[in-house]
Amino acid sequence: MQTESLAIVIAVFLAAGVVKGVSGMGLPTLSMALLSLFMPPAAAAALMVVPSLATNLAQCLGPHWRWLARRLWPMWIGLVLLTVFSPLPGIDAPGGHAGAILGGVLAAYGAWGLLRPTLPDLRNHALAAGGLAGSLTGLLTAATGVFVIPLVPFLQTLRLGKEQFIQALGLSFTVATAALAARLGYANAGDWTANLSGCAVATLAAFAGLGIGSALRRRMDPALFQRTLYGAFLLLGLVMAARSA
Repeated sequence: MQTESLAIVIAVFLAAGVVKGVSGMGLPTLSMALLSLFMPPAAAAALMVVPSLATNLAQCLGPHWRWLARRLWPMWIGLVLLTVFSPLPGIDAPGGHAGAILGGVLAAYGAWGLLRPTLPDLRNHALAAGGLAGSLTGLLTAATGVFVIPLVPFLQTLRLGKEQFIQALGLSFTVATAALAARLGYANAGDWTANLSGCAVATLAAFAGLGIGSALRRRMDPALFQRTLYGAFLLLGLVMAARSA
């Protein structure tokens, strides 16, 4: 990896780690958004997988995993199946429109976060709605490498407690990252071997950012931080969509 590319990777994953340390989420989304400004989305996804998986594993720990698994298993199955076996062109498809689709997803996610619409209570329909949400998320994960829509809004409709929600995010993001790794690894096994050094640097930078973000969390206004982050996603998404037009 060239010095300039290495500096970009370190800066991106340091920033993405800070975001995750402050908010508990956002590392894969922000890293994909920023890296895709400098490289093809498939290459960005290949770099994102290992840091995302490593930082999410710690977030999986907690006392609620059995309770969450009984309610979220249809979402996870749909997410895995549609990520790995998506019938639509994936992020690694030659001549695809991954950049434009990724830009649209990021812009939609940013707008949703800024508008904060009222979501229905789906606690009594968690299994059926979860299967649909997981399948749609899987399709978008395969196409863009980003797995926040509609996964995060669906989890919010379940009215989980704070600790349950954080653990549900960690478990779900881990499942999504592993599914994306399976898809990318199957299609581009040689690229993984050639990119080991880049993945290692990205992972170290992500954990450094995670530590910084965790230290900053108590000193920041979480509402202001979230609005700023969603605004950045909206802006980045619009820029990506315009560049891909």
